[in-house]
Amino acid sequence: MGYWNAEYEPKDSDVLCAFRITPQEGVDAIEAAAAVAGESSTATWTVVWTDRLTPHEHYQAKAYSCEEVEGSEPKQYIAKIAYDIDLF
Repeated sequence: MGYWNAEYEPKDSDVLCAFRITPQEGVDAIEAAAAVAGESSTATWTVVWTDRLTPHEHYQAKAYSCEEVEGSEPKQYIAKIAYDIDLF
């Protein structure tokens, strides 16, 4: 999964967000966290001329943590996602 990286160390210049997610039944929490990262950064972008200037990996969000919220029903998770400041 291109948007999941458990080894990622956020940079001082990253914008860090925490999302409370509830994956659909049968969907792995890490897959759901990666989907949030993708949909909130580069996965739904329309191709524009600037795509030739900077590789999308530069702007791609990185989901790097996904922890279960204790006692939640249905199961919920806190997904931590880092965004490059250049997205903003």
